[in-house]
Amino acid sequence: MKQRLLQQVGRSARLRVLNELKRTQGLCVADLAERIGMSYMGAKGICLDLEKRGLLDTWRQPQKIGRPHLLYRLTQRAQDLFPTESNSLTIDTLEAARKLYGPTAPDKLLLLVFQKKAEEYLSKLKGETPAERAKWLARLRDYDGYMSECETDEQGVVRIVEHHSPILDILRKFPLVAKLEGDMFQRLVGTLVERAETSVSGLYSATFRLL
Repeated sequence: MKQRLLQQVGRSARLRVLNELKRTQGLCVADLAERIGMSYMGAKGICLDLEKRGLLDTWRQPQKIGRPHLLYRLTQRAQDLFPTESNSLTIDTLEAARKLYGPTAPDKLLLLVFQKKAEEYLSKLKGETPAERAKWLARLRDYDGYMSECETDEQGVVRIVEHHSPILDILRKFPLVAKLEGDMFQRLVGTLVERAETSVSGLYSATFRLL
């Protein structure tokens, strides 16, 4: 499925459009063109092409004054282009463990997996302060396919925002994963972390706010 979709997407400019839209809840053509360094007509043409392929759709964002803005966003079908670490076999294995070893077996296995992942991150993490470690952690998570960014607002609050989860199917099936992620982030950055998750039109986003 992924290979067929990638063949349809083709040139790198299309991939840049998809990656940029993945990090948002939708963009108008003008904003998208500015972000990827392309002409308005060039970006518009790519959006129309991807819309025909079923990878983008549009919605109108109301404005306080004037006409609504027409925004392009990814469809659910486009999610198959992005990396996943899990599959049905993983979930079947966790469910089989529940039947064989009791109701807490999947949780214990997931805990071990996250402990191992935390150790892997710790071996690569740099920085003396929580904010510095958060920046490094965002880089590591981005490399792992979570499309992570580290942001600092005007009040100095640091957040790691993730626009994709390669293990989203496991996260949905086993809600404990959300807590394990939050606990892992706290351990890695060295301060309390508040995890919040949003899903708009099927587009996943998780925010880890340093407290």
